[in-house]
Amino acid sequence: MVNRRAVVAGSLAFAAVARAAIGRAAAAPADPRSDPRDIARDDWAPVDAIVARMRAPVFPAAIFSILDHGAKHGAPAHLAVQAAIDACAAAGGGRVLVPAGVWRINGAIHLRSNVDLHLERDALLRFGKPEEIVLPIVLTRWEGIEVYNYSPLIYARDCTNVAITGQGVCDGQGGQGFFQWRVHQDRDKAALRDMGEAGTPVADRRFGPGHFLRPPFVQFFRCTNVLIDGPKFVDSPFWTIHPVYSTNVIVRNVTVISHHLNSDGCDPDSCQDVLIEHCRFDVSDDCIAIKSGRDQDGWRVGLPTRNVVIRDCQMSTHIAGAIAIGSEMSGGASNIFAERLEVHHAKQALYFKANLDRGGTIAQVRVRDVKVRDSDTLIDFTTAYHHSRGGNSPPTYKQFTVERVDCRNTGRALRIVGVEAAPVEDVLIRDVTVGKARERNVIAHTRDLRLDGVRVNGLELVA
Repeated sequence: MVNRRAVVAGSLAFAAVARAAIGRAAAAPADPRSDPRDIARDDWAPVDAIVARMRAPVFPAAIFSILDHGAKHGAPAHLAVQAAIDACAAAGGGRVLVPAGVWRINGAIHLRSNVDLHLERDALLRFGKPEEIVLPIVLTRWEGIEVYNYSPLIYARDCTNVAITGQGVCDGQGGQGFFQWRVHQDRDKAALRDMGEAGTPVADRRFGPGHFLRPPFVQFFRCTNVLIDGPKFVDSPFWTIHPVYSTNVIVRNVTVISHHLNSDGCDPDSCQDVLIEHCRFDVSDDCIAIKSGRDQDGWRVGLPTRNVVIRDCQMSTHIAGAIAIGSEMSGGASNIFAERLEVHHAKQALYFKANLDRGGTIAQVRVRDVKVRDSDTLIDFTTAYHHSRGGNSPPTYKQFTVERVDCRNTGRALRIVGVEAAPVEDVLIRDVTVGKARERNVIAHTRDLRLDGVRVNGLELVA
């Protein structure tokens, strides 16, 4: 069973006063760290610099098998896995070995510094459904707002040199498990957003037993030198791979397959120096979504996501974006580079999304060499994602280059829609070919939009 410890909800008695004060400050929520230095229009040199300074963590040669810590086939193995992790960390680090077989995991796994959790080929960690799994309450970020909530199924906090590697599989059993909570989550989601808007102290934002905020699958919270290399993650309970406030994060050779809403593939959230490469995403939400906090709570934390390189990935999603920035982007995002992508299907192949509450700046985004088979919209900038609560803090989009994109079929080639107070600015789209589109473009409230060699249905588009 999920732990049934008492939960004290934070008081919202002062919410109206706090919201009014925050509203007065919201007109200019900019953070100096979200204002990146200018880089040249065609400058991909930062990619080399970002990748050159990144290093995968290196671990001692010691091996700690879960078999030596009590794991037995047919019995719950989470205590043995955790015992092996703790022993490994106490000994100075090494590899925790999960051998081939099906291992029932009925509790959260908490990683520690200098530990590589290694899943051998044919190893399967099968996590329990809500009534089968014990998840302690931990500090996390849920849809861009800090909160104490159920632990992610695999969680690391304040760790250095930490990894999940190998050719094994992690099964979250989300579709028949935590996803069933979604129909009950609205009250908790609204309460948490009220807390973020009101500035309720994080210590008083306590959810968990009796509440329905689904936990992510894997979360690295405030970690340094993170590696996920090789595993397959299936049927996530919520967002699948969610690094938060972390630096030097490498996600490579990973497969994510999860076919229910909110099962994003990988969501770097207020992170710096992130490399995502040679991965396959087949999900029912964003394949990769760059995030940095929601509204007032995102401004309070004030940490952008910067220096992200995405390359050589295969992507498929029927209801969201292949590459997305947002919608929780209030801390800002800059120096985002994506190249050599194959998109089999997406609702939006390239999706930049926020609403009029977000504030924040998305800048210096470079995308090239993308092949798209089918999409509803090929390139989509929106400032009207879902509903806004006040609409007084539009986001800023600027300094985008999208080039060398080949799309076979789409419902709409371009949708670039800002608002009068915050137009989408300094966007170059060039060398884009769309074989078939039902609608060519919708463009409104832009500044310095340039289309160069953009052909849709055999005809060239002009700005």
